[in-house]
Amino acid sequence: MYDFKYASLTSKVLFRRGAVKSVADEVQALGAKRAIVLCTPEQVGMARQVAEYLGERCAGVYPQAVMHVPIEVARDARTYANSVSADCAVAIGGGSTVGLGKAIALESPLPIIAIPTTYAGSEMTPIYGITENSLKKTGRSPQVLPKTVIYDPELSVGLPLKMSIVSGFNAIAHAAEGLYAQDGNPVMSLMAEEGIRALANGMKQISGKQDDLDGRSSCLYGAWLCGAVLGHVGMSIHHKLCHTLGGSFNLPHAETHTIVLPHALAYNREAAPEAMARIARAIGRDDAPEGIFDMVGELGAPVALKDIGMREEDLDRACEIAMSNAYWNPRPLEQKALRRLLQDAWEGRRPSR
Repeated sequence: MYDFKYASLTSKVLFRRGAVKSVADEVQALGAKRAIVLCTPEQVGMARQVAEYLGERCAGVYPQAVMHVPIEVARDARTYANSVSADCAVAIGGGSTVGLGKAIALESPLPIIAIPTTYAGSEMTPIYGITENSLKKTGRSPQVLPKTVIYDPELSVGLPLKMSIVSGFNAIAHAAEGLYAQDGNPVMSLMAEEGIRALANGMKQISGKQDDLDGRSSCLYGAWLCGAVLGHVGMSIHHKLCHTLGGSFNLPHAETHTIVLPHALAYNREAAPEAMARIARAIGRDDAPEGIFDMVGELGAPVALKDIGMREEDLDRACEIAMSNAYWNPRPLEQKALRRLLQDAWEGRRPSR
């Protein structure tokens, strides 16, 4: 018998090849006249192309988005938006840029249009994160949810293969945790399994041919579904650990998600058997944690925290931070087991049954 609650979040989604060329129309549809374009320093070229598509509706480009949204950058971006009388923000890029857009929207009335170029999925969520004093604080607010999301598979063709793969596993993590979420429901479970399947298949395609547009489209479609899951239900141990490792130790976001995911799944394996079965089915493997770990290695992504800058002497502190705030997880949090999880992830050890 079903027993659940389901509340829908609304964003307009435009998904097609060449969709980015319609950005000016989407700004106009929001009733806006002056849009700033947000990006990272590395994506200025893309941002300038968006500015050209915006034409007279472009109020300027702000190319200072960085990982984990430092509060100083968020404040500077808001000041810049005010200085050019912007009434809208267009965020083109991955989770860092979309996150900056959300930080602006959190304390201003500016609507956000997101144009994802990675598979992070944060564009479909009301979740924001801001780092202050080396601690990343997250929250939820409908105010930060992008009003419009433009998915254009052509924009991710240039995303380096390595980043494409870790970005894909980042998205899979959203859906995987959604399958055992305390507030999960059948609708989200359907989206989660389909999203994982689409990403697993798409990543295999682009690993053989980076510019395979069908593979890119499959990955972007999967990222949309996985992001929607993240936006609708709560997350657990995996996301708590990744926010801790990223915000407090400045580890790269997508790589951290990729490395931690199989170990977080192994931690919850016995407590969430139905979720594990659905994940395994979606990726075409016999076991979810081991299958994800093997996929990570086969696709050439990192498997050990020590290889992305984590120091072994910081693992105790990471465990302490992760245990400091209570949050729901299908298996109760146990400090000794959590510390072992971190050690396994640091060493890159294959999770065992």
